[in-house]
Amino acid sequence: MDFNLTEDQRAIQDMAGAFAAAELAPHAARWDEEKIFPIEALRAAAALGLAGIYIAEDLGGSGLGRMEASLIFEALSYGCPTTAAFLSIHNMAAWMIDRYGDEALRRRFVPALTTMETVASYCLTEPGAGSDAASLATRAVKDGETYVLNGTKAFISGGGVSDLYVVMARTGGPGPKGISAFVVEKGTPGLSFGAQEKKLGWNAQPTAQVNFDDCRIPEANRIGAEGAGFRFAMAGLDGGRINIASCSLGGARFALDTAKAYLETRKQFGQPLKEFQGLQWRLADMATELDAAQLMVRRAAFSLDAKLPEATQHCAMAKRFATDVGFEVANQALQLHGGYGYLKDYPLERIVRDLRVHQILEGANEIMRVITAREMFRQ
Repeated sequence: MDFNLTEDQRAIQDMAGAFAAAELAPHAARWDEEKIFPIEALRAAAALGLAGIYIAEDLGGSGLGRMEASLIFEALSYGCPTTAAFLSIHNMAAWMIDRYGDEALRRRFVPALTTMETVASYCLTEPGAGSDAASLATRAVKDGETYVLNGTKAFISGGGVSDLYVVMARTGGPGPKGISAFVVEKGTPGLSFGAQEKKLGWNAQPTAQVNFDDCRIPEANRIGAEGAGFRFAMAGLDGGRINIASCSLGGARFALDTAKAYLETRKQFGQPLKEFQGLQWRLADMATELDAAQLMVRRAAFSLDAKLPEATQHCAMAKRFATDVGFEVANQALQLHGGYGYLKDYPLERIVRDLRVHQILEGANEIMRVITAREMFRQ
């Protein structure tokens, strides 16, 4: 068992960290305050190969594994968790097309996705189908060489802004085997969007409902076979859970480092806060929990890369633990700042707001427990 990163992995980690420090961190507070979607920064990340991390190299992808992706998203999130998380979602949608689409579909869409000339969103959740995703009601009815889509998707990152939507819709009967996956391009008649949601955090990325009203797309836009869409969506979420857990690690690491620096400089009762044993212990617990979370995330990434039968369980466990720990570390870092932590002059309130949603998306943490228990009883 070797806990050391390879030379290439360290180089990738350093590259992503340098990009985050130069291009994300200096602007993150303004993007949050002014609700700016930083598309140029995202395209700059794409120029480094970060919009097609595990997409095949023949169409412009980087051809990396899930371990490298985890390192990248952790490093990017140290600068801005919201922007890193959007890039994760784009990668997930692009990967589904690259992995499961036929050659014509791949060549039609993937090259522009790897440069982020085309921005992608992932559309699974509905107003009436959140944790119970297999009960989704959006329907795609075959009509000659086309499909006609009707329904609504909710909480879609990039909704109204993205150029392409990977949509799970029902082509058959109830349950997961009746669901297929499609690519719907912005500008398709019948495709519309709700108002931008007003959110606690993640203000630097747009979120809206995506509506389909007799939205007609060519049969060629179906990803893979009919009835396979839910399986594709769940495969995408295994990797997505590693990514969002990694985003929690990066944001929490920034919060921990910020708290440590504050304890070194802030004085009360005639001495620096770092001299108080109670605060030392709190910081030590935060560091320990964060290291444990990082180990779980990297074990999950290893399992997914190795296609181990336990991979889905490892991804669910890591996502649950790392996002819970990440939020708690950020919240404790805010507490250590006292009243200053609550002010927008300091970055911690933004980190707390941004990390909170990680416990909900890519499958709520309650569902991660369901998956973990289900896999336990299968063994």
